[in-house]
Amino acid sequence: MAEPRGVAGRSADRFVLLYALAWAGGTIGYVPLLTILLPARVATLAGQSAGVDWLAYIALAGAIAASTAGILFGYLSDITRNRRGWIAAGLVLSCVLLVLTGRAATLPELIVAIVGWQLALNMMLGPLAAWAGDVVPDSSKGLLGGLMAFAPGLGALSGAIVTHPGLAGDDQRLWLVAAMVALCVLPVLLMGPPAGRPGQAAEPVLPDPTAPEPTALDPTGPLAEPAPLASGVLRMWLARLAVQIAEATLFAYLLFWLVSLDPAVTDNQTARLFSAIMLVSAPLALFVGRWSDRNDRPIAPLQVCALISALGLLAMALTTDLAGAMLAYGLFGLASAVFLALHSAQTLRILPRPDRRGRDLGLFNLANTVPSLVMPWLAMTLVPLFGFSALFLLLAVLAATAGGLLRRVAPRP
Repeated sequence: MAEPRGVAGRSADRFVLLYALAWAGGTIGYVPLLTILLPARVATLAGQSAGVDWLAYIALAGAIAASTAGILFGYLSDITRNRRGWIAAGLVLSCVLLVLTGRAATLPELIVAIVGWQLALNMMLGPLAAWAGDVVPDSSKGLLGGLMAFAPGLGALSGAIVTHPGLAGDDQRLWLVAAMVALCVLPVLLMGPPAGRPGQAAEPVLPDPTAPEPTALDPTGPLAEPAPLASGVLRMWLARLAVQIAEATLFAYLLFWLVSLDPAVTDNQTARLFSAIMLVSAPLALFVGRWSDRNDRPIAPLQVCALISALGLLAMALTTDLAGAMLAYGLFGLASAVFLALHSAQTLRILPRPDRRGRDLGLFNLANTVPSLVMPWLAMTLVPLFGFSALFLLLAVLAATAGGLLRRVAPRP
């Protein structure tokens, strides 16, 4: 009996590796464009000064399109029970529209192109996120989260590759990005998940989506959601939102804070600090994820990481020198990066309805987009009046609250 289990385990691990590669492909699909190529294109069309405002409009329109598409296409993959078809269609359309964004000759055309591209990209990403929940067993969710932690680094690396001097012109860079995305996503589409695992299949056998929704009059229905489980879902969402607000705020304002402590700080120093944290956090998340699998403790690492994030933010609020600031941010950055990576995978354990997994993950993704709307107001309200220390204290309270929220979360049995 040991041999078949070993073969099945290796087959499952192969799918997790291919899936993590595909997830990195999705990250490669948007990181180079949104961080480097799009700002450069906007500056060319609008000029440096007006480009800041136009970039904000484009980012807002794109975020709305991405949030809507994630819910819509996740739900469509639920009701059609065909994740792979939607992922493939989104891959093709997003790669085509990515290349076409380079042909936009005016700013309104660029906004339309970006919105269309975001819709297509999330046609791929929404069902892709749900597919992991259908196929990856709970015993490998920690491994999955750890491997997914490598995606941001690969996204940043792809940006460095396509902008390497002399490698490609502006139009060719978008072709290179599209090619890298396809090379990362196609293997999991072509090879698919392991066959013959009990309860797991390439396309999950889910309850009939046309069946009526369970109601309060039928609390014993097969899809009825127990109250503790519903509470756990909400707690997981709020915990991610709290940590994501802190992470997004530091991503945007880290340089300004460091310069306020030492005017000699450069953007290159800040970039190197980001890169160092990214390099260390990915293997750390993989190690912690494997530990959570082996010890069947999926939520405990999230609690610990949230509390360490709060300690890092508290240290940032109290420090007055550059060295202490970098160490404190390093503590926060590592803990929050591991939290967000593992949270993405462990969320799949607590969603109450397998037949609506794509829709629910789309709603969960709002915890990633809402902070972009909340964060500027927090900074503009607190920093001018009370300084960065007040902002970091508030973020520390949010991170600690996230740890508290997770104390009563129990994975779905």
